[in-house]
Amino acid sequence: MEKTIRLTTAQALLKFLNQQYINNDGHETAYVEGIFHVFGHGNVLGIGQALEQEPGHLKSFSGKSEQGMAHAAVAFGRQSLRKKIFAVSTSAGPGSANLITAAGTAFANNIPVLFLPADTFATRQPDPVLQQLEHEASAMFSTNDAFKAVSRYWDRINRPEQLMSALLRAFEVMTNPATMGPTTICLPQDVESEVFDYPVEFFKKRVHYVNRPLPTTRELEMATQLISESQKPVIVVGGGCKYSEAGDILTILSEKMAIPLVETHAGKSTIRSGFKNNLGGLGILGTSAANKAVQQADLIIGIGTRYTDFTTASKSIFNFDKTKFLNINISRAQAYKLDAFQVVGDAKVTLEAINEMLGDYHSKFGSDIQLLKTEWLKERERLKQIKFQRKDFVPEIKEHFSQEILNEYADELNTNLTQTEVLIHLNDFVDEDAIVVGSAGSLPGDMHRVWQAETENTFHLEYGYSCMGYEIAGAMGIRMAQPEQEVYALAGDGSFLMLHTELVSALQYDKKINIVLFDNSGFGCINNLQMDNGGVSQGTEFRDSDNQIMNINYAQIGEAYGAKTYRVKTIEDLERAVKDAKRQKRSTLIEVKVLPKTMTDGYSGSWWNVGIAEVSSKEAIQKAYQAKREKLEQIRKY
Repeated sequence: MEKTIRLTTAQALLKFLNQQYINNDGHETAYVEGIFHVFGHGNVLGIGQALEQEPGHLKSFSGKSEQGMAHAAVAFGRQSLRKKIFAVSTSAGPGSANLITAAGTAFANNIPVLFLPADTFATRQPDPVLQQLEHEASAMFSTNDAFKAVSRYWDRINRPEQLMSALLRAFEVMTNPATMGPTTICLPQDVESEVFDYPVEFFKKRVHYVNRPLPTTRELEMATQLISESQKPVIVVGGGCKYSEAGDILTILSEKMAIPLVETHAGKSTIRSGFKNNLGGLGILGTSAANKAVQQADLIIGIGTRYTDFTTASKSIFNFDKTKFLNINISRAQAYKLDAFQVVGDAKVTLEAINEMLGDYHSKFGSDIQLLKTEWLKERERLKQIKFQRKDFVPEIKEHFSQEILNEYADELNTNLTQTEVLIHLNDFVDEDAIVVGSAGSLPGDMHRVWQAETENTFHLEYGYSCMGYEIAGAMGIRMAQPEQEVYALAGDGSFLMLHTELVSALQYDKKINIVLFDNSGFGCINNLQMDNGGVSQGTEFRDSDNQIMNINYAQIGEAYGAKTYRVKTIEDLERAVKDAKRQKRSTLIEVKVLPKTMTDGYSGSWWNVGIAEVSSKEAIQKAYQAKREKLEQIRKY
């Protein structure tokens, strides 16, 4: 007779999570680190009770907002190179709905997270319950149906025994490199507390093996042929390279064969920035070196990249008439992009095989790689030295933004600092192994271009979804993944206002993070988007009803929460603040007022296809739309 154990659904869930392990290259670890939760109607009496009774090794953290704690879980999984995850539990209704944005972030970045939103009653006896949506079309619908669009796997547990098959399927998805992403198991609040006699066998230790699939011989031979026949190949280092830990073989192959490396936002810090053939970020956020190299290329080797529009400059940066594409990706669907020759396999083992087969191949780039890199480093140094002057200061790119308005910002914010000089100096002041995290606004562009990441996996830019509010919550998750390294959340004031409450969680649970808040009193990058395309500034500057620029004391907010805070007015202040912040045991907030329109702009080949009005009474918008049409005629449509 089969042995059973009588448990509620929630108790069985936690018991199962405690027994899941993952094996990467022979190294075995527990897979589920813990569970984030905001207790409320729908989960406090089910999962809450189970956590109080028998949490096992699972660490338990109470978030301050559902979206924020979920961002922390996403960042933890990403910084752990997808080798560990957190589960996330919420109440029904709005608690669950608050997870949707973070689920989208995990989905876009292929990061495994287990979402456990509470749901309405499976029995429907007390319907409509508190926070329930009622649809005339079907009684089956609930808030949690919205997760279907942002989940790699979605299920609803209407009977306790359904938990078994649902969890097995979810963990298969989360531990498969080709399908990794968020999974959602919806838990009706009555079912969470219902009991079932579960087979003891269900709770045995399970080890999920992450294999490194090798491509077929045909794929390897054709890939080798394409490279050997090319004159100027360029490797695009995507996020898949980082998760595969392919940095060493990429360095060997690049140096041996004189192939330049260019980075996507997700791939940056797979290879240290100082490596001689690393030309930095590609595309809209790219360096002049990377973009020029790609424009010369006759073969693009995309490794573990999704080719987002910021990487491809809306598919305008490649010369499709002369350039071939070779894609190496664990996902067959991603390998097909840009009509490339597809090599489906793990990045590391695929590159190792190609390296052996290529023999003594050497590209024709020669000394051009170093010339391009030197040119960019000289430009980076120039950007570092740009200083604001009240007279004759011309912002790098914004002729439509007058000196008078810039002076107004300087007066109201009491600053002469530019965003770019602050960022590059910050790069000099932090430890070499410090981790920086960014997500939205103009900072990601500056970070991708000018930040020098000299230690592996120290650059964490969430630009797959570019989710405002990710930075501070994400920093907490990163600190939990790598507790011995300093973590810096680089956030604009707009993103800080969007979501910063997990700073309280970081203080509560002693997970030290450092927030560097760049305050230009507005949504600066979107203001640029308006004005660069013929529009006027509207709804993007933080001005009061008297049209005065708002000067908010963000340091005081951080101080009220309990953080150590600093207000920076000079580069010398910044250096002192960073040095002192390193010595602190608690979280810190460094507030820096910076002038708008002092971020970097795009370099060679940088173009972004955006939705400009086809019809307008304004001549500037008409010209912007005409320029877009002319650009579209020059590029491939797929």
